[in-house]
Amino acid sequence: MNREVLALRLERELGGSAAERRVVVRQAIDLHDSGRWADDHDAELTVEDVVRNLSEAPEGDDLVDRWNWWIGALEVAHGGYDAFSVQAYRS
Repeated sequence: MNREVLALRLERELGGSAAERRVVVRQAIDLHDSGRWADDHDAELTVEDVVRNLSEAPEGDDLVDRWNWWIGALEVAHGGYDAFSVQAYRS
């Protein structure tokens, strides 16, 4: 997964502050590198997967809330994703 491409797509399609994008990109890269998504979905996590899933989060949520919403859904469905949630970040 290309972190620069992900950051650009997040900025274009979902907005958020630079700090929000930075933390979401870092968590997405960590999720990708962990192999957790690949194990559960039989495919590598892609930029498109991240953007598509974050786009499905409730309207009005900021980028970090969108990320945590998605990670929460993955935790409920598969378990083992809570470590990828965002607890705090610098704005």
